[in-house]
Amino acid sequence: MGTRLYVSNLPLSVTEEGLTVRFRRFGAVVSVVLDALVKANRRGAFIEMKTSAEAQKAVDGLNLTDFDGRLVSVYHALASAPSKRL
Repeated sequence: MGTRLYVSNLPLSVTEEGLTVRFRRFGAVVSVVLDALVKANRRGAFIEMKTSAEAQKAVDGLNLTDFDGRLVSVYHALASAPSKRL
């Protein structure tokens, strides 16, 4: 598995900083990019972790968990997205 993840069903209020803090519990966060498309009052984000092991820990720890009142999905991204290095 790769190091890039996608998080879906995020609330509109989410920030890159808030995502970084949440994902940092599972390892080093390389980049966070909020998805530019906002549909039905929800958004997504690409998160790049330093290692694939850290990415898998984040998936295991955060998939189907509550994020500010929303049940989010966290999974390995299939396509690359632009990255904004931290």
